[in-house]
Amino acid sequence: MSDAWSPGKPDYTALDLPAPPADRPYVIANTVMSADGKSVIEGTEQGIGSAVDQRLMRELRVNADVVLNGAGTLRASGTSSRLGDEALEAIRVDRGKSRVPIAAVLSRGGDLPLERPFFTARDFPAVVYLSEAAPDDRRAAIAATGRPVVTLAEGREFEGMLRHTRHEFGAEVLLVEGGPTVYAALYALDAIDEAFVTLGPVVVGGADTLTAVAGERAFTRDEAKRLELVSAHPNPETDEVYLRYRVRRQS
Repeated sequence: MSDAWSPGKPDYTALDLPAPPADRPYVIANTVMSADGKSVIEGTEQGIGSAVDQRLMRELRVNADVVLNGAGTLRASGTSSRLGDEALEAIRVDRGKSRVPIAAVLSRGGDLPLERPFFTARDFPAVVYLSEAAPDDRRAAIAATGRPVVTLAEGREFEGMLRHTRHEFGAEVLLVEGGPTVYAALYALDAIDEAFVTLGPVVVGGADTLTAVAGERAFTRDEAKRLELVSAHPNPETDEVYLRYRVRRQS
């Protein structure tokens, strides 16, 4: 048995992560998917991962300066950057970080549920990244919630978001929590450095059910992203496997 394979629950509170590049944060992606590679059941990820998976998600947030979600994830499930545990918050404070990371959402059209806690709560900081293509009335409505809005160049929204988080927030680690099209866009930019994947013991099926990464087009054989396994933790109590990969850079 290799050092990478260890039964039980991993500890994601103290990841040994490299320094970020100059122009963007170090990007880690957190995904839960079914045994057949699907990321949702009846429209959300709820029902694929266990409470242990939810705990690991919050442990990953301990390392992050910004937690990013796409608009679809916010509409389907809601999102925040909360840790939900004073002990986890204390770890961040002891490291000189804020109590919770900044929550961020990226949207091209501005179709966002403004009644959600992302906009109404004030126990975590949040920012909205919005394409310049979004209608002015949507931009005004979002700004009226009190959350700051950062306008990004159309067609280069993800590049702009990465630069802004690094240079304006000083973010060293960006945690991406969804959804599939966000992962696809960042993989296409070679902007994901590590992937944390929970493999749930469920089969969903369906020809049109979202997979964990779902872009407008598939990568070619030459473009496909190659991963290096860092660790794997099978959990006999939940029948899940917690996988950590590092993205291999093309030489």
